[in-house]
Amino acid sequence: VQLQASGGGSVQAGDSLRLSCAVSGLIFKSYTAAWFRQAPGKEREFVAAITWSGGSTYYSNSVKGRFTISRDNAKNLVYLQMTSLKPDETAAYYCACGSDGLTVRVSGYLYWGQGTQVTVSS
Repeated sequence: VQLQASGGGSVQAGDSLRLSCAVSGLIFKSYTAAWFRQAPGKEREFVAAITWSGGSTYYSNSVKGRFTISRDNAKNLVYLQMTSLKPDETAAYYCACGSDGLTVRVSGYLYWGQGTQVTVSS
């Protein structure tokens, strides 16, 4: 199983960025997909999740209304569209797949990507 996250970069506060995660080695459409982030010295935190069908999504309060998670099961891709980025959202962003539904728990996800760095400057 491989999850390959991409799309990170360095942006200014207020900018937008779209992350992608390519999934292989599993039946992608059978799994919930999610994004987490981890800043240096901090715990990994939940950002957003989407059910296998894409019919339901869930966001952390801090990103609700600014970030959008979506997926393309035909292409085995999951996306995170981020807008109005803030400096304190600088972190490595990780995609994950699991079968526990829309959970915010790190332990609820079986498979993880390697992370893509997002740096937001003021």
